[in-house]
Amino acid sequence: MMRSTPVVRTGLSRPAQFVARFVPALALALVLALVSAPRARAQSDEEAGFAGYLQLLSARARAEGVRESTIAGVTGSLSFSPRVIQLDRSQPGGGPSTGFSPFAPYRRTHVDAARIAGGRRQYLANADLLARIEQRYGVPGKIVLAIWGHESNYGSYTGDFDLARSLATLAYEGRRRELFADEFVALLKMIDRGVPRSKLVGSWAGAFGNPQFLPSVYLRVAQDADGDGLADIWSSTPDTLASIANYFRDAGWRPGQPWGVAVDVPATLDRASLGTSLASPRCPQVFARHSAWRTMREWRALGVTPQGASLADDVQATLIEPDGQGRTGYLLTGNYRVILDYNCSNFYALSVGLLADEIAR
Repeated sequence: MMRSTPVVRTGLSRPAQFVARFVPALALALVLALVSAPRARAQSDEEAGFAGYLQLLSARARAEGVRESTIAGVTGSLSFSPRVIQLDRSQPGGGPSTGFSPFAPYRRTHVDAARIAGGRRQYLANADLLARIEQRYGVPGKIVLAIWGHESNYGSYTGDFDLARSLATLAYEGRRRELFADEFVALLKMIDRGVPRSKLVGSWAGAFGNPQFLPSVYLRVAQDADGDGLADIWSSTPDTLASIANYFRDAGWRPGQPWGVAVDVPATLDRASLGTSLASPRCPQVFARHSAWRTMREWRALGVTPQGASLADDVQATLIEPDGQGRTGYLLTGNYRVILDYNCSNFYALSVGLLADEIAR
């Protein structure tokens, strides 16, 4: 026997029941529309503003000699990237340090067994090439390989963001407008020079290839070491290594001088007397951790002794104790500051130097 469905008596007419049933859904849809409308307008305004800004970048590129076909081919399909802005704004701030941060944890993850082994394999596989590069540029092969290892883990990951979109977005945002506007125009010049558009992918911040150069750096120092007509820092090992070496030569690397040495520092050292009054206009917090310059002879007289290989008596060096007093310190030469030119971070530069020494050990 079938049961009939019970009838619920609401006291409402059929039209009234219809309204009662659908008004909540209509109200919800109206609320959602009201909430999403400002967002949609903001997105629309942002895209319109971005498109207008691209016209300014195009005019700048045109004035610097970039071909019209290149400009149109790149800017015609560009859109604003909210993801790039999100990544940029999530970076640590550049304000004063809130406390002491030791080097040891960073060293463990950047001068690790896998990176050392990878560098040694590259050192053996490219021994003749590295010897030629060192002879031409004056930069040790172990330093060149350490940079490659740090920047892209010997080419295993170089980024997959569209560089033109990233650079244009970062320029439009305005936090570092001049920097990224310059880099966007430099990217267009790379295309004018014959770099395929398909190769121009990299990090969200605009760096690319095995050595993670910015476009302006590529234009200045990239090398065509294999002679195929393109400075291919994406897939050519000779071009990659020669380009890194040329960067270091351009930055002032002194042939035959180490980056620095590990030292034992006596507890009795009067560190207050070793402060420097020099203020660096670039990365002042990085250089503030360095002592005043002294010759190696003067450091020995103060009881600072190398743990292994030493420096010549007349070499000028500055002291850093990245893990605090009582731990290993480092005497740093002018070549250390060339590494800082690549990436202005003491932890980065120290780990490059230490990785280089491990690769060649």
